[in-house]
Amino acid sequence: MAHDRTQDASAVSLKPNAIGFVDALVIGLNATSPAYSLAAVIGPIVALVGIYAPGVMFASFVPMLLIASAFYYLNKVDQDCGTTFSWVTRAMGPWAGWLGGWAITMTGVLVVGSLADVAVSFTLLAVGLDGWVANDFVRQLLTVLLIIVMTGLCVIGTELSAKVQNALILLQVAFLLVFVAVALYRVYAGTTGFDSIEPSASWLNPFGAGGAALTGGLLLGVFIYWGWESAVNLTEETEDSASAPGKAGLWSTVVLLVTYLSVAIAVVAFAGTAFLAENAGEEEFIFAQLAGDVLGGWDWILLLAVATSAIASTQTTIIPASRTALSMARRQALPQHFGHISPRFRTPDVSTWWVAGIAIAWYLIVNQISTNALFDSLTALSLLIAFYYALTGVACAVYYRRHLTESVRNFVLIGLGPVVGAGLLAWLLVRSVMDMSDPANSYSGTSWFGLGPPLVIGIVISLVGVILMVVWRLRDAVFWQERPSVADPELVHATVAKSTGGKSSGGKSGAGKPTGGGSADGRSADGDSADGKER
Repeated sequence: MAHDRTQDASAVSLKPNAIGFVDALVIGLNATSPAYSLAAVIGPIVALVGIYAPGVMFASFVPMLLIASAFYYLNKVDQDCGTTFSWVTRAMGPWAGWLGGWAITMTGVLVVGSLADVAVSFTLLAVGLDGWVANDFVRQLLTVLLIIVMTGLCVIGTELSAKVQNALILLQVAFLLVFVAVALYRVYAGTTGFDSIEPSASWLNPFGAGGAALTGGLLLGVFIYWGWESAVNLTEETEDSASAPGKAGLWSTVVLLVTYLSVAIAVVAFAGTAFLAENAGEEEFIFAQLAGDVLGGWDWILLLAVATSAIASTQTTIIPASRTALSMARRQALPQHFGHISPRFRTPDVSTWWVAGIAIAWYLIVNQISTNALFDSLTALSLLIAFYYALTGVACAVYYRRHLTESVRNFVLIGLGPVVGAGLLAWLLVRSVMDMSDPANSYSGTSWFGLGPPLVIGIVISLVGVILMVVWRLRDAVFWQERPSVADPELVHATVAKSTGGKSSGGKSGAGKPTGGGSADGRSADGDSADGKER
């Protein structure tokens, strides 16, 4: 049976070399939805730390960069579109790997509907159809249609997706740059009409507001960087797959840092801390309030920045979930039909439509409860994000454990850095659980079983994952026969030691690995020789 599955996977594979480094970088950037993320967190962060909001965003960047390093080095020795699922399985075994894959898949399900909703709302605001935004039926109908359209683009082809993403990122960055330039000009010209503050280098000090405020700010700050790893989920479809996707992930975090700091400084300087703190509860609509004040009759520019950001992220957020489901199915960790690849488009059509369908159902059902319940489900995202990022950081050090003492570079970038990043995220995870346990900290302010709704949602999702994992283990035990292994020395020395990444044996193995999980199935119990010898 396993042999038949491998043959099927070989017959139709993901399309290799479909996109390049720049395309992967753009997809990583758009997956984080920069304009939307900024609009969503700038008010709450300022309410906690005041003028030190840029500093908190800088501090939040540190664990992301450390985990990006883990993604970079793990991708070098295993170019699998399942990323965390595949890597954690190899390093720590199938149980931990399955839970990591489940977490990634569910983040897409939870957030896609909200992103599409924001995209629709801001597009309508930009064209003056404010009344449609207030009409729940119209807004939700357009949201579902947008999800279907963006899912269709994902299925039709990775190249088309990349072209759309390139156009959207150019529009988004251009709009944000116009906003930043005009806002800062008006601050120094004294024509804002707000209690404006001239920017200072001291704003970059994350400790300026005190420890407790910093903790709360970091919990919000980590969310704005989440999503950059979408570039790595396309590793099997990217040129120079052993190197380019990992570099795209690393560079996207750096570009995001510069973008976030510049916009945050402009917003805080223009509006002042009092206005932002008072309107923190408006979430992403804080930009809608500021658009007219900053740009006057050109307010549609900022509104479209958020709209294009959310549209782009609606599409790119589907990618990690669908590719992870594909990878899990190839390794027989999920039903076989999730591993189907379209013969025409060479994309994982079944898993992509399943992710979209469940996301639409989640969006509509939760909206029937209340809008606040939808926001509470988004808050629960931080639990899943921190979990699978931290798991990846630990897996990197574990998988490379026999190579960490070979050089200072290996020890710092492959071992110490990812572990420290994982530790920071684990700490934030614990803090999140503590905060979410109090119902008063939720959007709805209601109590579910004596706990805050976001924590209950996170617990339920985790329990459902554990139950499905056990059920599938009892039904098909093939995946659970895999055993933890270590990185193959020959493959490590052929890739990590080459600073250029190049088309070494590692690069060729990824670019020419159309069967992906098919070969993985065959080396599930090979121990140390599992990784690299067949490549």
